[in-house]
Amino acid sequence: MPTVVNCPTCQTQVEWSAESKFKPFCSERCKLIDLGDWASEKHAIPVKPEFDAESLDSLGYDEADFFKDN
Repeated sequence: MPTVVNCPTCQTQVEWSAESKFKPFCSERCKLIDLGDWASEKHAIPVKPEFDAESLDSLGYDEADFFKDN
């Protein structure tokens, strides 16, 4: 029994096989709509916020603490 997935754009069922040219999408149109959504940042992969050196001050660290010999 072939695997069937839903098109991420229009939810039409798509057979996951070598003959499915645009898998997981049902068509080139749906594939390009999804690409446009990524390009316009409607979709995004969450990332951790960048390290904030200023936050060390609020935690009580002094810059000199990092340069001391143990």
